[in-house]
Amino acid sequence: MKQHSRLVLKILAGFAILAVLICIACTSIGYLQYRAYIQKQYNDTAYQIAETFQDYFEEEELRRYIELATKYKEGAIPKETLLREMENPRYQKLQEQMDRLREHMGANDIYLAQLDVQELYDYYLEQLDSPSAVSTADWNPMTYIMDSYVTPYQFGDMSGLNPEYISEAVALARSGERSDSYFISKSTYGYNTSAIHPIVLDGQTAAVIGVEIPMSTLQKALGEYVSHAVLSMMVVTLLCLAVYVHLLYRSIIAPINLIAKEARSFVEEEHQVSTELSKVHTKDEIQTLSESLLQMEKDINLYIDNLTKVTAEKERIGAELHVATQIQADMLPRIFPAFPGRKEFDIFATMNPAKEVGGDFYDFFLTDEDHLALVVADVSGKGIPAALFMVISKTLIKNQAQMGDLPHKILEAVNNQLCENNEAEMFVTVWLGILELSTGKLTAVNAGHEYPILKKDGKDYEMLDDPHGFVMGVMPGMEYESYEIQMHKGDSIYVYSDGAPDAINLSEEQFERERLLASLNKKSNAAPLQILQQVKEDIDLFVGEAPQFDDITMLCMTYQGL
Repeated sequence: MKQHSRLVLKILAGFAILAVLICIACTSIGYLQYRAYIQKQYNDTAYQIAETFQDYFEEEELRRYIELATKYKEGAIPKETLLREMENPRYQKLQEQMDRLREHMGANDIYLAQLDVQELYDYYLEQLDSPSAVSTADWNPMTYIMDSYVTPYQFGDMSGLNPEYISEAVALARSGERSDSYFISKSTYGYNTSAIHPIVLDGQTAAVIGVEIPMSTLQKALGEYVSHAVLSMMVVTLLCLAVYVHLLYRSIIAPINLIAKEARSFVEEEHQVSTELSKVHTKDEIQTLSESLLQMEKDINLYIDNLTKVTAEKERIGAELHVATQIQADMLPRIFPAFPGRKEFDIFATMNPAKEVGGDFYDFFLTDEDHLALVVADVSGKGIPAALFMVISKTLIKNQAQMGDLPHKILEAVNNQLCENNEAEMFVTVWLGILELSTGKLTAVNAGHEYPILKKDGKDYEMLDDPHGFVMGVMPGMEYESYEIQMHKGDSIYVYSDGAPDAINLSEEQFERERLLASLNKKSNAAPLQILQQVKEDIDLFVGEAPQFDDITMLCMTYQGL
């Protein structure tokens, strides 16, 4: 259940983070848009205040005030003339209206000033030519006519413009229209949004009305917007999240918990098929998962039942194969020395099947007191079919040989017998030799088998290119050719199946006849037992960890004479 809790927590944490990010993104976008809207509204309000203030004046008196300011700036009239004008009832009434308008609209300042356009142009051009060399100390393009600031300028006082607004002021003076840009200025009362409204007389900008509205109101409004927006979005998001989590738990978490519980129960309760998985009806991938798990439980139980049966059958077959292996091994001569009372020869043979049972076989037996039969054969294929065919072949060859026929007659008779009812189309290669112990004459026949290897007169082992006949069990009526080898005391013959030279290693290289001869000649004068041990050791060393793919059968006989 802890894993299920962690899953719920991960989902909740993921949605909570997503909700926070959405709130931040939406609030930020809303804040920027709202701020731009409010700034425009404030700026438009400032211009509306300026236009309202302009309406307080008659055009002629406005012309007169501007003319007085112009003459004063040019030195044509003294300061006292302007001070007397300020005591005029009409001027004072306009001043009172300006002050009431400022207080009513919450503005920091409203002023009316004559604008020296030529001085503005000259400064602008100088600034363009050499910005670092231009000073604003003696630059006063504005002459105040009326001001409603807390400490207002008097009629005739002069001041400059904020250098940041020079280009906008030039454009305003040239066009006679207000700027579309927002002016943000800083005073002792903090940041203000400013409006500079041009007064055009006779087609030229003669004066400006300036209005400054404090940004603190704007900042307060933005703060309230952010707090309300964040709070509202959080409440809405939490409600939506709660509803979504409830639906998520019912449609996803609960079914997944059920699936996990039933899967664990299937393991712990010895593969009891769930009765709850079929109740999941989400009509989506979770239902598909539930159905797949239910089907998997059924398939696993069916597989276990089949595996139990197969295992039991395999154990039975294994036991029978073990018995078959033992029977096959018992059919081959395994007691050495084979004939303790006979001193005319020394013989040893081995057969290593690639599977539990094989198709190779060897045999040696006395057909009478003076004749020893030697047989090495290789049945096509491997496993049980080859083993059955091997039993038949071995039995027929031994029975026929004990009748005293020559080797080629023995194989001809056995071949005809093997061809009868051989629907499996199996065949066998055979090397058969009959040694006359009194004389050392070895009469042999080869039916498609490997070349025997002979050691004579104290020399090394050498391959004997004997005449080959056709394999047995394929075509009836075949004729075979016997040949003779005169064995002398100390001579040896080595006969083998193709599993020896054809053994391969992990690099898929074959042992081949050259290595086989080299292995035989390491101890060429050794007894048959040591000879076969040496060859098997060399084959195993060459093959390494590669699996044995064919039966390996070897027989070695040394003639000792009488």
